[in-house]
Amino acid sequence: MHEQLKQPVTLAGYLETLSKAVFQTGISWKVVDAKWPGIRDAMTGFDPQVIAKFSGSDIDRLMQDTRLIRNRRKLEGIVLNARKMLELDKDFKGFRAYLRSLGSFAETAAALHRDFKFMGESGSYYFLWVVGEKVPPWDEWMASRDR
Repeated sequence: MHEQLKQPVTLAGYLETLSKAVFQTGISWKVVDAKWPGIRDAMTGFDPQVIAKFSGSDIDRLMQDTRLIRNRRKLEGIVLNARKMLELDKDFKGFRAYLRSLGSFAETAAALHRDFKFMGESGSYYFLWVVGEKVPPWDEWMASRDR
């Protein structure tokens, strides 16, 4: 865990962090880190208003962009995640309010897994840690997973 902890100030900051967890699923984090500036640029700075409107032709275009990790399912998932994030942001009058409404770490991680594509246990832990939400200590969390 090498990210600088910071509470995102925009919804784009939340979507960027969530999307980084998506891209890191099953891929070397070093590869994702190395490509991140190009990914950020290709993904319009992770503006959820823009990404939520992406169509199949936008995904086709992104699949040709060498700056990205070109995984169609993940790109489509990020579009769906942007739409869900906008919905929750509106419903809860802020995405941070949504996160804080869920209760414990376990409940919040389960909700992320349920509500967002490609958000498993590790991705949910990473996302919550990076955005400054309460998470259990890493070694304790890993031990509780028998890893």
